[in-house]
Amino acid sequence: MRAHVLENKLKLRAKRKRRIRAKISGTEGFPRVSVFRSNRHFYAQAIDDVKGITLVSVDGKKLSLKANKEGVVALAGVFAESLKSKGIEKVAFDRNGYLYHGVVAAFAGALRDNGITL
Repeated sequence: MRAHVLENKLKLRAKRKRRIRAKISGTEGFPRVSVFRSNRHFYAQAIDDVKGITLVSVDGKKLSLKANKEGVVALAGVFAESLKSKGIEKVAFDRNGYLYHGVVAAFAGALRDNGITL
């Protein structure tokens, strides 16, 4: 990929990220779930923005799950169980500047299927 194409792609993602974060904030009872995806791995964390702490996190790399739809569905199941053990049933979904399709949408759908309200 040419350098200027990649640079533009990252600038557009950063712009979407700022726009999303201006509207979304999390608390202890209603945390913000932020996701990060790379070509190989997928990560998610529930964040209390008031205190500035991470309440729950899940790492696809440590669980040996790939960043494909099947892997993120399994990861969402583990994440939903961790959230429920902390007494969290409702979250604000922060797609972190990524477009809402593919693995990001699959993760959000799997969270809903496991009883977490977005």
